Amino acid sequence: MALVTWTGYRLVPVNATTIGFAYLLLVLVIATTWGFYEACLASITATLTFNFFFLPPVGRFTIADPQNWVALFSFLTTSLVASRLSTQAKRRALDALARQQDLERLYTFSRAILLIDKSEAFPNQLVRKLAETFELDAVVLYVRRTEAFHRAGPSDFEGLDDQLRDAALKGTWFADAQHHRIITAVRLGSEPIAGLALQGAQMPDSVLQGIGNLVAIGLERALAQDLASQVEAVRQSEKLRTTLLDALAHEFKTPLTSVIAATTALLDNPDQPLASRTELLKIADEEARHLKELINDTVEMGRLDTTGIRVQAERTNVAEIVREVVASMRTDIDDRPVQVNCDEHSSAVVVDRRLVKLAIKQLLDNALKYSPPERPIIVQVRNGSGLITIAVTDYGEGISGQEQSRIFERLYRSPAVERQIPGSGLGLSIALNIVRAHHGDLTVTSRPGETTFRLTLPVAQEGTQE
Repeated sequence: MALVTWTGYRLVPVNATTIGFAYLLLVLVIATTWGFYEACLASITATLTFNFFFLPPVGRFTIADPQNWVALFSFLTTSLVASRLSTQAKRRALDALARQQDLERLYTFSRAILLIDKSEAFPNQLVRKLAETFELDAVVLYVRRTEAFHRAGPSDFEGLDDQLRDAALKGTWFADAQHHRIITAVRLGSEPIAGLALQGAQMPDSVLQGIGNLVAIGLERALAQDLASQVEAVRQSEKLRTTLLDALAHEFKTPLTSVIAATTALLDNPDQPLASRTELLKIADEEARHLKELINDTVEMGRLDTTGIRVQAERTNVAEIVREVVASMRTDIDDRPVQVNCDEHSSAVVVDRRLVKLAIKQLLDNALKYSPPERPIIVQVRNGSGLITIAVTDYGEGISGQEQSRIFERLYRSPAVERQIPGSGLGLSIALNIVRAHHGDLTVTSRPGETTFRLTLPVAQEGTQE
């Protein structure tokens, strides 16, 4: 203001009209930059300065010519109106920016809801993302269905649990302006399903309504996912039950037939020679023991598939375990060529002997099922690089590259052999879980005419206790 006055009065003398426009421009700049009150003060100051320095009589706050009164009033009015309009435009721009930020936050929150995973309870992640997105001090969500409170934010507030329950049950609303708190109902349609408490910066009602709608959608989505998971679990359980029953029926048929044949022969001819009776009893006893092993293995597989694997480790030799497995499967192997090659000095391992035998048995059983009877099966035990490797190789048709990534999945069976070769689809999955419980691994390499499963276990370190 002073610069404009000094320039027009001393430096470059100009007429009153020119200096009046200069003052008006200055007031407009002040109104745009700061606001209405600053522009109003500038308008009054400019009017008084204009009167004192540029309207006759100069140097006095009087106006000799009545026309100057009209000019002075017009100048003051124009300045005030212009500053008011500029302030309103600025306020509208700020309001529009705030609404845009609110919309962006609602959009960000909606995307965050879609990205919530299963690593933690859905409501816990929901309130945490709400607090982070809107920079709230505290968020509390009461879910009517579970009757649980979920909290998030750097601050917390207690004592409002009853209001949250009322909001979830009756749809009530509560506000505490002093502490910047608000409690509102979360509705799905017209039915309240939760109570939501927020503490932090004040929000427009439209934003609160948007938050409530998004929370309701998120809770409903979580409920739908839970129901879908339950349905899938029931379906998998039913599939497992049917699969195990089918596997039991097929696996038990052969030993049961042998037992029945032996006992029938004894009952039909009790007076046959002692050697013949002994041979028949031996067959019945062996097949009964085989049947018992099948039952134990099947029950064990079902238990391992539904519960965690508990390892009861002991120091043992892998070559001995492999030979025991081959001996226990002599009925299944029959006359098939099975070669067992072991390193002369195989290292000891600390494992659960019962579980590792079950895993190796699954690999050998798999090789017997999927290879021609006349082709050999090679079992190799190798020691090196701190690992014991058990490789089971068969010379069947092989496994396609696409299926190699799926054969370890629970209950998966190749469509090409599902109806031709019996099985449960559990063996390889359980074998992999057993090996990983021992900090080892199970892999497969296959090409047409040859497939090898490699089971690796860490070698026992010196001084390892059983």
